[in-house]
Amino acid sequence: MKMTKLVHVETSEGIAIVTIDNPPMNVLSTQVTAELGEVFTGIAKDPNVVVAILTGAGSRAFMAGADIKEFPSWLNMTQEELKNMNMESHKVLNLIADLPKPTIAMLNGITFGGGCELALTCDIRIAEEQVKIGLPEVKLGLFPGGGGTQRLPRLIGPSKAKELMFLGDPITAEDALKIGLVNQVALTGEGMQTALAMAKKMAGHSLQALSRIKISVNEGMDTSYENGIDIESSLFAEVFATEDVKEGVAAFIEKRSPSFKHR
Repeated sequence: MKMTKLVHVETSEGIAIVTIDNPPMNVLSTQVTAELGEVFTGIAKDPNVVVAILTGAGSRAFMAGADIKEFPSWLNMTQEELKNMNMESHKVLNLIADLPKPTIAMLNGITFGGGCELALTCDIRIAEEQVKIGLPEVKLGLFPGGGGTQRLPRLIGPSKAKELMFLGDPITAEDALKIGLVNQVALTGEGMQTALAMAKKMAGHSLQALSRIKISVNEGMDTSYENGIDIESSLFAEVFATEDVKEGVAAFIEKRSPSFKHR
């Protein structure tokens, strides 16, 4: 029996839309994790994709967390087995976080636990106004194990991140916007339009420049300011060897719009 695909991807005009379709709540099962890995590996290699949008099918949940039905089997595992399994899922989350292309998470419903952690791997988060976001793991006697304790404090600061994780209570899209957890709030049902408008703008720029912005920020965040400047300087030198920079400069001088080839 062939397993139903739970992650779908559609590509058009430089934008890949990745949809998690694991009804009713799009939970992050082992299969969903594996398929996300396959899909984003493909997007990384696809020369026609400049930007990726990640969302959940339906209107109830972006992703309501991990698949808790899988948890009882974990209780019998050794600590080493659990760590190895957890590190395997981190490989997929890191693959998305390190994708050499901009990524936008479009939160269209409940974004809890592993769903919040998945959204944190994206560069930008757009939430519809009805969305609730939270890391409720502490209520199960657990804590976030999908990068939540690392990505969230780097994004919103350690004190606020600890508050969200210690309490485990969800917050509204509006509150998430105030603390910098999401970039924009859209009206209910209009999140994809908002995400696509942003993605189209990005897709008009050179992927050579976009990918270097991402690498420079991501690598610079995890090192000293001096090292960060060194990383930026090397990438800045590299970008001058691209065809796109020649086109961009020529277009500016000729007072026309550039036509980037992402080379």
